[in-house]
Amino acid sequence: MFYREAGDFKTSYREDNQTFPIRLDRAGYWTAIAVAFLVIPFFVNDYWVNSVFAPFFIYAIAALGLNILTGYAGQVSLGTGGFMAVGAYACYKLMVAFPEISIVIHVLLAGGITAMVGVAFGLPSLRIKGFYLAVATLAAQFFLVWLFNKVPWFYNYSASGQINAPERTVFGIIVTGPNTEAWAKYLICLVFLVFVAWIARNLTRGMTGRKWMGIRDMDIAAEIIGVNPLMAKLTAFAVSSFFVGIAGALFFSVYLGAAEVGEAFGIQKSFLILFMIIIGGLGSIFGSFAGAAFMVLLPVLLKNTLVGGLGWPTDLAAHLEFIIVGGLIIVFLILEPHGLAQLWRLTKEKLRLWPFPH
Repeated sequence: MFYREAGDFKTSYREDNQTFPIRLDRAGYWTAIAVAFLVIPFFVNDYWVNSVFAPFFIYAIAALGLNILTGYAGQVSLGTGGFMAVGAYACYKLMVAFPEISIVIHVLLAGGITAMVGVAFGLPSLRIKGFYLAVATLAAQFFLVWLFNKVPWFYNYSASGQINAPERTVFGIIVTGPNTEAWAKYLICLVFLVFVAWIARNLTRGMTGRKWMGIRDMDIAAEIIGVNPLMAKLTAFAVSSFFVGIAGALFFSVYLGAAEVGEAFGIQKSFLILFMIIIGGLGSIFGSFAGAAFMVLLPVLLKNTLVGGLGWPTDLAAHLEFIIVGGLIIVFLILEPHGLAQLWRLTKEKLRLWPFPH
């Protein structure tokens, strides 16, 4: 009897259309935000940031970007790793060329550069779709990795071929480089995640989001009622690539500190983020968070339980992770195509009706 809409009155269209219509949901959201910003930074350490929080925040940003393109706009993409590499290398070049400018501006500009690259590779979506579009984006993945490997200008002619993030500060606090404190790394990633999630939520609930969903559900019908497929598809590629570019810039500059494009942004990265939105739920903001959390926490849980607790070999635990992820993808595609987000929605509906059966 604690999860109800009774007594939660709406007196305006704005209140009726809010993201969390139930008072308990709103209280939970603001409590989570307060704990994330005001409590966790005082207790977090290097292990939790490097193993859980930083990868979760960054992968959630990338999953939000891919979910906008694939889940909301219906455009299949297998080039997420390559677009993350664009964001990483753009951020690196900006950090080296303009050391006096804030790293926050560099990350946003890297996202903007990635958006332009994404639009360029999204142009084939105007003529092809489905499997053929997936192949085109897969080609973008391999081309971008090859480009960053073969053109020395991108890694400043380094003999090793890798890029290293110089030390940069925000309000006098070091956020990149080997001397970064755990709480600073945590907060910079969290701020970008909240910013990206706020943009994604407002875009998907507005006119732009409805255009994307119209193109996804039936593009011919959407065009008949006035949706411009050119603008709808290209804006989806632009916004998606902007988010993915931010994720790539943070992944390189804040999380890794140094990267080599083939290892950090290979095809496995594209499939990892694709698995996140499949398991989490296509066309769902919450699904992007749930999928990213699952794919980040599963290896940590298996390593601590099987390797640390039971003494299993590390390679056996890694293989078991592949088996579990592959099996879950098959199960979700067959039994619950909308992923963990739909399971969460069903749970909330049952709580709203409990103890009544229907």
